[in-house]
Amino acid sequence: MWFKNLRIYRLAPSWDLAPDALEDALAKLEFRPGGASDMTTFGWTAPRPESGLVHVLDGQLLLNLRVEKKLLPTTVINQFARARAQEIEEQQGYRPGRKQMKEIKEQVTDELLPKAFSIYRDTRVWIDTRGRWLVVDAAAAAKCDEVMGALAKVLDPFPVVPLFTELSPASAMTNWLISDEPPTNFTIDQDTELRSTNETRAAIRYVRQSVEIDEVRKHVEGGKQCTRLALTWADRVSFVLSDGLDLKRLTPLDVLQEGRIPASDEAEQFDSDFTLMAGELSRLLEDLVEALGGEKKG
Repeated sequence: MWFKNLRIYRLAPSWDLAPDALEDALAKLEFRPGGASDMTTFGWTAPRPESGLVHVLDGQLLLNLRVEKKLLPTTVINQFARARAQEIEEQQGYRPGRKQMKEIKEQVTDELLPKAFSIYRDTRVWIDTRGRWLVVDAAAAAKCDEVMGALAKVLDPFPVVPLFTELSPASAMTNWLISDEPPTNFTIDQDTELRSTNETRAAIRYVRQSVEIDEVRKHVEGGKQCTRLALTWADRVSFVLSDGLDLKRLTPLDVLQEGRIPASDEAEQFDSDFTLMAGELSRLLEDLVEALGGEKKG
């Protein structure tokens, strides 16, 4: 149930959607399997069976975007296209030109698509209506863009805005390292990346290795900033903070696992885990924004 990666947004002041209204909006783009000729299909599905498109629990909402893609490798298309081009060359007496080869590939693709296998990928979205967070569980920017695009198709005006802090994550993480003073409630762990700010973008990475302060200072004097830093929050959650204000490799620690309450059935366990995650991550995000100088005004 725990999100593994956090891409963080704010609900706009105009957000006043009741769960039922959000459910109706998402229904406009409810997921349906693609047709024989569809390479990619996407839409909203229930986060868990029998929950509806919006799973609601005490002010916390959970959504799920499903993307279906047909597995049709370019190498397969090229193989069939070359065979088809060979047949056409024998019939017309000369090799197909560039325009004709493009048409052959398009025709071959249309013929192979109905036979291609489909894969499904789900991306979850957590909305905290009390803390006014919208968080996407996505490591890659492209997956997050799919979610935001799908939301924009059904919500007008679009009630989500980027999160900006007074301090940039890169400058804040660099200062935490060179001062050896992490912000309140956080500790620095062993994974670090320092990257040059010039066009070379040269990088130094420390994996499962503590960084000496003097060594960091030399890299900073040489024009590098911290772009990734492993942190632990309140001895409860570990993660890697990026210079883009994304949280990656999110892991609940033993103190949370030990406090996990066993439930009598799967539905109760799902809700219990969701409540625990939402409560912990909401406090983590508030502390992180404060550590970055607070939210930028205006």
